[in-house]
Amino acid sequence: MALWYSLLLSTGMLYGILCLVFYFGQDFFFFRPERLPKWFAYKYPFPFSEVNFEMEDGGLINALHFRVPNSKGVVFYIKGNSRSIKGWGKFAKDFVGKGYDFFILDYRGFGKSKGRRTESILYSDLQQVYKWLATNYEEEQIVLYGRSLGSGLATRIASWNNPKMLILDCPYYSFLHHIRRYGFWLPLRLLLRYQIRTDQFIKKVHCPIHIIHAVRDRLIPYRQSLMLKALLPEKIQLHPIIGASHNNIPSFPEYHDLLYDLLHEQVLEANSLQRA
Repeated sequence: MALWYSLLLSTGMLYGILCLVFYFGQDFFFFRPERLPKWFAYKYPFPFSEVNFEMEDGGLINALHFRVPNSKGVVFYIKGNSRSIKGWGKFAKDFVGKGYDFFILDYRGFGKSKGRRTESILYSDLQQVYKWLATNYEEEQIVLYGRSLGSGLATRIASWNNPKMLILDCPYYSFLHHIRRYGFWLPLRLLLRYQIRTDQFIKKVHCPIHIIHAVRDRLIPYRQSLMLKALLPEKIQLHPIIGASHNNIPSFPEYHDLLYDLLHEQVLEANSLQRA
């Protein structure tokens, strides 16, 4: 009996330690920031300006704003969980080449952005920046584009506003659901500080919703997009990229053809004609 009690006590203690490690270390597990000195100079082959936002709590958000002559609008690109906009800025070419301005920011703790990061702070920062964009563009000119981790964040912002369109690139059903694949043995509802309920937010989005997902995505499986579409089958359009995986979608010509059609609303027009 004493041996069993000792084993149970040791197992309980080990489980408790693992829970504590997960709770206090989850920012390290989920985010892979690249930090940049404030004097770092961005360099791109397209015209851009660097924009800084000072938040009320003392946080700082650093962003890049790429512009093209006679733009059709702006793509607010909400990026994934790694690196800084130094590397992510290269994706501007996929949008400025299609006649759109391109706006991207670093979350707190990434690049030149500074301050404490929580789920609610992420939403607040993105909402404040969206409102700034809405003073420079009409809302019907703003396209929200959420990539990977940024997909749930973009959906939250779309649910609070009225952008032209929401594009989700390899999204998760919810961050809580996604992390359960790895931490099913943990009480995640109690421990997880980033639950990002895309499945709940998406029901409050009023603009057109397009999901682009790599069919061979092993990081965020394609079935999670199928689950999102099942929530609003008439409203959400799902566009699979056959043969692509999580990180190589831009290397597929089909992606760029689709992106052009979406940004120029040709997919929307084609669907309207089909319904008619």
